[in-house]
Amino acid sequence: MKAVKYLDDHLEEVLLVLFTLVMVVVISLQVFMRYVLGSSLSWSEELARYCFIWLVYIGISYGVKKQRHIKVDVLLVLLKERGKIILGLIANLLFLGFAIFVIFVGYGVVEQQMGFGQTSPSLKVPMSLVYAATPVGMALTSFRIIQQMIKQVLALMGKREFKVKTEMDEVLESGEVQENLKASGVEVKSK
Repeated sequence: MKAVKYLDDHLEEVLLVLFTLVMVVVISLQVFMRYVLGSSLSWSEELARYCFIWLVYIGISYGVKKQRHIKVDVLLVLLKERGKIILGLIANLLFLGFAIFVIFVGYGVVEQQMGFGQTSPSLKVPMSLVYAATPVGMALTSFRIIQQMIKQVLALMGKREFKVKTEMDEVLESGEVQENLKASGVEVKSK
């Protein structure tokens, strides 16, 4: 049970760190090889590109999990807490519909690539593995959206607390504004 909880809490972070680490190491190795040894690796750019593709799709899921995906806060500022939750639920429903659409289209592309049997030029990995980033990443995103929606519905029913934060709330809570004001000599009063 602890392993499932750990995966739920940290799966995206682990994958993002892993893909970023591979990218940094491979690109650094390529720079060293090219500028110090005067030779280059034929596969490094390809591996870094494929890691970046996977990184982007896993990052979408991470953004949903942390409620940090792109949104416009104009309506959120005008609404009370319950209205914010309802608006967030509607937005998540639309996002879920889009994610499911992308999963089906992406799966079709992966299936097509498997039929072609195409491999990458340098690494010779099946291109279907590269294209699988789309449906896998969006499936994980869908899972995270559903988790958010469950929390939102429970909050609407009064069984759980769910705080919808605007970008302004995030900035104010981070303390950056207060620190900048104090550094400028402006007195800041605590609540």
